[in-house]
Order: sequence, then structure tokens, then C-alpha cells
Amino acid sequence: MNYEIQGNPYPVVIVNLANGESVVCQKGAMTWMTPNMVMQTTGGGSIGKMFGRAISGESMFQNVYTAKGGDGLIALGSSVPGEIMPIEITPTQTIIAQKSAFLASSQSVNYELFFQKRIATGFFGGEGFIMQKFSGSGMLFLEVDGSVISYTLAPNQSLLIDTGYLAAMDGTCSIEIETVKGVGNALLGGEGLFHTKVTGPGRIWLQTMPVAQMASSMLKYVSSK
Repeated sequence: MNYEIQGNPYPVVIVNLANGESVVCQKGAMTWMTPNMVMQTTGGGSIGKMFGRAISGESMFQNVYTAKGGDGLIALGSSVPGEIMPIEITPTQTIIAQKSAFLASSQSVNYELFFQKRIATGFFGGEGFIMQKFSGSGMLFLEVDGSVISYTLAPNQSLLIDTGYLAAMDGTCSIEIETVKGVGNALLGGEGLFHTKVTGPGRIWLQTMPVAQMASSMLKYVSSK
């Protein structure tokens, strides 16, 4: 699988497939393709996996596009302004991502639910009690809101992140919540009551404009009309 990412701020990933090669993508992601690309809609495994995707904010069904009778091309588009983040999944590297981040992947990439070990982390941390875990091998493409900023954390090195800004992290990282210190800061500072604390070792990817915050900001102007 060869690919290139084009377009800003509404990017597409253009995937070139050899004859017989396939790509799995989120429902509605296809924007254009060569005529020899054949689509098959699938549940992607068991009933449990289908409901798991629904719980994590994805569609229960996925589309598999396969090049038939020669090499093929397919372009997959992002649903929000931002970036498409390519990650190569290996047997030694797993990725934990926010809900609804999945755009497409090789068929050899495995998907499963990832539950926060501490329920409070999901309820109050803003990243959700349920996230997505990707393992196996192959290419993974994630949708990120706004621009991507990445950091590599050393063992026991931490970063405090505001609600919704964590896009993805290596499976070696841990996540928990931390209360904003000071009652006045928490109530009047405008940053909420909690921060998400991610601790290494591992790499983390942050997004600069969570779609929920963007919608909230736009709503203030719409409601003022």
C-alpha cells in the first residue's frame, strides 16, 4: 500500500493499491476512486466488534475496497477540518486513539475497545471512558481535529492536557485525571475542573482544535444573531 495525503484544511489520503490489495475505511469516507475498485460492506467480525465500534463512536459497518484486475486508486476524505495522521502499526506498537478517530487502515490492523482503568478518568477527563485500540501490523489513518502536535515522553514524564485535546498515544503511555488546583482557578479560570494527565514512556499526538470546542465557539456567534 502506497499513499499520499493532500489538501488543507480538508485533507484526503490517496491510497494506491496493487491488484488484489484492500483497504478498510469508515462508512462514507470514499471521495473518488478508479473504476476497478470493488466495495464490500462488512461488519468487520463478530456482533461484539460491531457494537464495540458503535459504542466508540464509529459506524457499526465498514467498507472494504479491493483493487480488481490491476492496480487501483482510492481517495478517502476527512469529515472535519484538520489533518489525516498516518501511523504504521507493528506487532510491538499499539495505538490508543480518541473516539471517532478511525478513518482507514490495512486489513491486517486489528481494532478493539480500550477502557480506561479508572472510570473517573473517562467521566471527568474529557477523553471518554471508552477509546479505541489498534494493534497488529499495517497502516492506520486517523482523523485529527485541527493540526497535529506530537511529543515523546520519557518514562515517568507527564503532560497535562486540556479536555478533548488528546488525539492518540502509544499503548505504553498511561492516562489519568488531575484536578485543577485552587477553587478560584477551577471555577473562574475557564479551563474546567479537570485536566488529562498522560505519562510516558511513549509518543502522544495532540489536536489543536477539538471539533466539540469548535462547535461550541461557533454556537456563541450563531445564538447571538
